[in-house]
Formats: sequence, C-alpha cells, structure tokens
Amino acid sequence: MTLVVAGAARSQDFLPELVKRIKPSAVAIETFDAKDNPISRGSGFFIAFDRVITNRHVIEKAARVEVHLLSGKKFAVKGILALDGEADLALLSVDLPRIDAKPLPILKTAPQEGESVVVVGNPFGLEGSVSNGIVSAVREISGYGRIIQITAPISPGSSGSPVVNMAGQVIGVATLQAAEGQSLNFAVPAERISQLKVGELQTFMSFSSEAQRNKRSAAERLYSQGLAQLSRDDFTRAAALFEKAAETDPTYAEAWYQTGYCYGALDKHIDALKASRQAAKLRPDWAAAHINVGTSSYALAMYKEAADSFRQAIRIDESSWEAQYSLGLVLGKLTRTDEEILAYRRTIALKPDHVNAIEKLGLALFKQKRYADAAATFESLKIYRPDARTYGNLGESLLEAGKIEESVEPLNTAVSYNQDFDKARYNLARAYLKLGNRDMAQTQYEILKNAKSDWADRLYVLLNP
Repeated sequence: MTLVVAGAARSQDFLPELVKRIKPSAVAIETFDAKDNPISRGSGFFIAFDRVITNRHVIEKAARVEVHLLSGKKFAVKGILALDGEADLALLSVDLPRIDAKPLPILKTAPQEGESVVVVGNPFGLEGSVSNGIVSAVREISGYGRIIQITAPISPGSSGSPVVNMAGQVIGVATLQAAEGQSLNFAVPAERISQLKVGELQTFMSFSSEAQRNKRSAAERLYSQGLAQLSRDDFTRAAALFEKAAETDPTYAEAWYQTGYCYGALDKHIDALKASRQAAKLRPDWAAAHINVGTSSYALAMYKEAADSFRQAIRIDESSWEAQYSLGLVLGKLTRTDEEILAYRRTIALKPDHVNAIEKLGLALFKQKRYADAAATFESLKIYRPDARTYGNLGESLLEAGKIEESVEPLNTAVSYNQDFDKARYNLARAYLKLGNRDMAQTQYEILKNAKSDWADRLYVLLNP
C-alpha cells in the first residue's frame, strides 16, 4: 500500500514540471470572418516548427486565422496543409521564427487504459489552462478506428488541445462536439496525425467557400458528432446523426456504414441492411461493409445472402477473422458442416484465442461424431476459457470417444464449476455406469431428481433398463 501512495506522490510532484514543459507547445487559435470580425477561439499545438494541429471545426468558417503563443506573441496562419474531416483534424501552416515553436512528440501507439494524461487548452480565452485525468477507455469503432475516452474535462475553447501522457508525448487531440444540447468529450488518437496526407497549401477563404458548397464537409461534421455518441454506446443518437450525414451527402459510404452498424446494434436489421447495402454499393472493395450486410442478413435469417456477403468480404480481405467466423455461423445454419468446420479452422489460424470459434469448431466436430477431434479441440479451449461449459463438452466428447475413465475428471470439474449443470451431471452418471460404479451414478440421479431436472428421467431409464 505504501508503494502505491509513494508512486502517486511522485506523479503529482512530476506534474508541475510536465505542465511547465508542454505549455509553450500549446497555442490559442482565433478566427476572423471576411470583415475581420472575430468568430471563434480554439486550441492547437505544434508538431513541427511551422505546423500546428487543431480541430477542423475550429477553422471552418474562417477567412483569417491567428495563433496566440503563451508568450503573448501572435502570428498569422498561412493556410491549411491537410484535413481529416471524419477525425475533425486540420494541419495548419504557420510562419514564425523557429525559436518560438516548441513541437511536441507524437505517440503513434494506443495509450493504456488508466494512464494519466494532461490537457493544455484555452477555454474561454484563458491561455494555458490545464486539466488532468486518465484514459478511461480506448474504444475500437468498427469502420473507423480507435477513439480515446478521457476523464480530463474539455471546455469550450479547448477543442484541438494536445492530450499528453506523463512522458510529454501527444497521445491524442482533444475534441469537443456539441449535439442536441450535449457536450461530448473525447480524443482523436495521435496516430491519425501521422496519417494526414499533406497537399498544396489551401487558403481559408477557399476552404470556407468550398465547405459551404460541398455537401461532404457538412456530412463529415455530423459524422464526427455521431462518433462521439457512438463512443458512449448511445446507438440511437449516433444512428440519427450518421443517417443525417448520409442524407446530406448520399455518396458518403462511411456514413451509410455507421448508420447500418448502429441500427444493427439496435436490432433494427431491416434498416441496418438497407444502409449497409448502400455502403457496400458505394465502396464495393470495403470488406467491413460486406460484413455489415452479412451480419444483418444473418439476423434476418437470409442465410444465402449472408454467406455470399461474408465470402465477398473474405475475397477482399483474407485476414478478416470476423468474416471467417461469421461465415462459419451461417454455414452451420445451412447444415454445411464440412465447410463450417473449415471456416472455424481458418478463423483460429488467424486468431488463435478466438474462444467462440474454438467452441463452435468442437461442437461441429462432435456433430460429425468426430469425438476424438472434438475432445482435442475442447482441450485447447481450456487454455482460454476453463469454465463449466468447456469441461462439460470435453468430458462428453471423451465419453463418446470411448475414453470413459478420462471423461470422469472433466465432467466432475464441470459440475464443481456449476452445480446446476444438469447435462454434465447426466453424462457423469453415464460414465460411472460404464465403469460399473452404479452407486455413484445413483447419487447423480438423486441430485437431478431433487432438482426436478428433465435429465433425471433420462438417467432413470439408463439405471433401470
């Protein structure tokens, strides 16, 4: 306990030094309209002596942009070098003396949950304001990538602030989204910064003019708000925002995809299938879109279409264990057991710890009366999921394979994990009978009878042929 307290104290002692070091790297961003009237303020930070990262929505309607340094110096922003509308990122070109810029290092790997972080922003124009907290979650958003949830508050004006770990590395970009009266705080992973594609310098006037004409810009803003809701598992609000984004720009495949994904999570599979088909039509080479089509088709018992969709996803991306596993489920429904087994084996080859695939493989082998192979499969499952169900299936497979003595231990283990596992208890009694131990089989019968289990009658027949 003493070590934990001491560690926490050292972290607090280190925090002021860290803040002092990273503050000069953060900037306030002020935007102006064509008449040079102030529009809004945001935040950003240096990633190179002449480049600043901020949120795209901070500069959306600007005709002119300034960066304000902690020292009080102000510099004009030359223009925009790169944009990521879905991640709400903008890379700005700034002309200032190299000595005034303090670039921050970018961490391209995902942070750890529970990791301490600091946000240096400019809420309400208060330059250099600091909040701290932890990484509460790193979410993997299907069809998008990672989103980081942080406990450090993000106030208005702090959009675009660096989220920095205790080593002084940027792990994300703080983003504040407003939707339906809510303030939604999350951070875009820093790896998205390194993925920005730098192009020719674009002026703010041309960007604003293009954004007003371009339906995609408005749709991406809605998409980003949808991501914020999705990061909180609010599928209803997220679906509404993604659907609005797709309606704003009907060619926006990613918006259709997320609409389908959210409706699927809400069990509205007819709506999900419609949206997912549109995403796959717009991006036929996107494996994830075909997986969405397959998932909704499966939920609607349209197994042939589901199988076709998962096979298409596999043709596009042979490394997709999700598609292989889902194909196995569909083939099981179509009673094409040989192909089902092959799909599960391919899933496990791609993802050896996929416990559901291992279990399904064992059950499919058992269905084919390949009991020794089934037992070997359930034996391997013990490594990842040593529970009552695994031991019950292992014991039953060994029993059917004629390995009676070997079956007793896993079946006993199954009922010790779960006293109400009646099927395992029935199989245990069967094993005892085959070993000539009628008393132990009778004991299992009494337990099943007292529990009023349907398995008691089945066992009674075996005890009294």
